[in-house]
Amino acid sequence: MARPKKCRHLSAHVPCSLFKPNGIPGCELEKLILDADEFEALHLADVMKLQQLQAAKRMGISRQTFGNLIASARHKVASAIIEGKALVLPQPTQEQ
Repeated sequence: MARPKKCRHLSAHVPCSLFKPNGIPGCELEKLILDADEFEALHLADVMKLQQLQAAKRMGISRQTFGNLIASARHKVASAIIEGKALVLPQPTQEQ
């Protein structure tokens, strides 16, 4: 049985709901879904340039969990760019 997820502190603002290649209708593209915690990990690591331990503390998770999130997020973003897929971004909720 999997361990329950810890509550994660999310603060990054999502500017839009979808990134996709130019000139191709979204309905024709394969979509990759970027979870809210992956989006936050990208923001903390790649935009704010925080070290993994600092970013993990800010999100209220372990460094190992943060490392897994950032690896997954980077893989999805790279796949979307290289393979021409749409990247679905998380929609803001009241919990964030």
